[in-house]
Amino acid sequence: MIDPELDQHAVEGRLHSFEVDRRELLRILGGGLLVCLCAPAARAQESGRAAGGQEAPRELAAWLHIGRDGRVTVFTGKVEMGQNIRTSLAQQVAEELRVSVDAIGLVMGDTDRTPWDAGTFGSRTTPTMGRQLRLVAATAREALLDAAAQSWKVERDTLVAAAGKVTNPATRRALSYGELTRGQDLLKVVAEKPPLMPAAEWKVAGVSMPKVDGRDFVTGRHQYTSDLARPEMLHGKVLRPAGFQARLASLETGEAQKIPGVRVVRDGDFVGVVAPDAWTAERAVEVLKARWDVPAQPSNKEIFEYLKKNADSAGREDRRVTGSVETAMASADVRLSQTYTVEYIAHVPLEPRAALAEWNGEKLAVWTGTQRPFAVRDELAEAFRISPQKVRVQVPDTGSAYGGKHAGDAAVEAARLAKAAGKPVKLVWTREEEFTWAYFRPAGVIEIASGARRDGTIAAWEFHNYNSGPAAIAPPYDIANQTIQFHPVKSPLRQGSYRALAATANHFARETHIDELALALGMNPLRLRLKNLANPRLQAVFEAAAEKFGGTDKGGYIATCAEVEVEKATRRVRIRRVVQAFECGAVVNPQGLRNQIEGAIVQGIGGALFEAVRFENGRIVNPHFSQYRLPRFPDVPEIEVVILDRKDLPSTGAGETPIVGLAPAVGNAIFAATGVRLRGLPLAPEGLPAA
Repeated sequence: MIDPELDQHAVEGRLHSFEVDRRELLRILGGGLLVCLCAPAARAQESGRAAGGQEAPRELAAWLHIGRDGRVTVFTGKVEMGQNIRTSLAQQVAEELRVSVDAIGLVMGDTDRTPWDAGTFGSRTTPTMGRQLRLVAATAREALLDAAAQSWKVERDTLVAAAGKVTNPATRRALSYGELTRGQDLLKVVAEKPPLMPAAEWKVAGVSMPKVDGRDFVTGRHQYTSDLARPEMLHGKVLRPAGFQARLASLETGEAQKIPGVRVVRDGDFVGVVAPDAWTAERAVEVLKARWDVPAQPSNKEIFEYLKKNADSAGREDRRVTGSVETAMASADVRLSQTYTVEYIAHVPLEPRAALAEWNGEKLAVWTGTQRPFAVRDELAEAFRISPQKVRVQVPDTGSAYGGKHAGDAAVEAARLAKAAGKPVKLVWTREEEFTWAYFRPAGVIEIASGARRDGTIAAWEFHNYNSGPAAIAPPYDIANQTIQFHPVKSPLRQGSYRALAATANHFARETHIDELALALGMNPLRLRLKNLANPRLQAVFEAAAEKFGGTDKGGYIATCAEVEVEKATRRVRIRRVVQAFECGAVVNPQGLRNQIEGAIVQGIGGALFEAVRFENGRIVNPHFSQYRLPRFPDVPEIEVVILDRKDLPSTGAGETPIVGLAPAVGNAIFAATGVRLRGLPLAPEGLPAA
């Protein structure tokens, strides 16, 4: 069964598919008979889910190894994208194993060395992988105590594990972990319920700690994918079509092939070159003469009308009904109906996509920055019709993704060029390619109708989301009568996961509407929310933010408050101050969490105020930083973060939730300051419209 939340992280469509020549077809079939059945197009599947997913290995050695020198190596399929999980995971292992963080090294995102993993997304690393590695470390600790007790012929309860060694307090004898293991694997099964350190007693976890390997990033010692090199490596470049869904009508390669060292590769509509250096590869692509047939396609100017007209009624609709909205609406004292919109936006990671591919016979090794190394391994195996076991994907710590690096586009391109060249090939996307050929956060239309009694009780709630997604589509409020429906649409742009998925869109629409409903009722917006809210964790963050600021908006287990100003001459909107209260259970690394929250707020400024992808007839028309407006230093407001550290609750993720509250808080603040109600994201790309 496919996890509905995981399904929302799927990327729609492949960027490339390659032809099969007759010789390769015979190799695949082995001379047998092929019977083909046509099936409807399906969504891209999450890693491993085509086969129902994979179970985590139970063997301790699959997760952890202790060398003779006491060095602890931990293996996880999660990847470091700048969110600092290399540090927080090490803290959790160190806490349970009773070693210092400096003694731990993590092997991450290597499909040959780490256990299978669905990917790094959805704020799942801390609650799932963090807990898994705590179980692993605690199992190892108990095994080391058993080994020492057996060696000394004493009761294990008399021994203490601390500082990377087991000590007998009575005799003061001690054995280091390395002496106990002698560098051999611990042949144990990960225990289901080993004794774990309560969060209230944490000494290593629960405290702020500098970023592991942070100095390497500051000094430039760290190597990103684009920094890597292999012997005899060539550089690749892809000829991009003249528009989306384009078909290659003709190609002249003569001028490119005259350049020394250049080889042109064509596979169907895929065209690329390899060359001794990146500059020569770029020059070779520029002299290729291609003619493309580009079909007519909608533009951003009519996108919302398009989404409403092209809802896929036979597709993946998600409809939830509780009570009777019609009956409750008829008896409501106040009724309100509004429409809200959200534009496509780009991920704009600091590090554009890059990949280095090397073939050794039928075995393929790829280095690339991806959130889903095992899914990319499967994508490569599918593209080249080989077993996934013949593909190895390795992920260097990568310069951000924000949900935008789920697919293996650059990896597939580099591997196709390397296969043709017979040598390793590195391919690095330009910023324009990143803006154009990566997938986008979905655009959406959201329609809400509500009904309330005079005392502020929300009696009826009808919510329809077209295209942007079902994440956080259900309100956190206690409403007896609800109809909630997600309407999928065949998007004119390639779309997929983005930080917080559709939660940003759905929270924006819902919380803007709640503010409008409060106005219609003549009621304080905070009071209206609290009256219809029974969740004590949400109540706590509301009250914490309100105490700090004096008013609040919400999202997840957060409350976000914003103060804005509007310049009279230019009508430009500037956010002056943001206060955000956040609760995610027991906090593993307070400073790391604070960094995540502040980073999410800054990123959220762009989507709230001015980020939007402009497109027309299959082409992106603002594929440069000079045209696509991102938050800049002058846009950053004063930010105050209030962290509610709940040692009594399990740790949960923090990568996504902090971004969802900003847009509705800013929109509601703009209305409070000016009387202008804005119902579309971005709110003010060209400044505030006249009232």
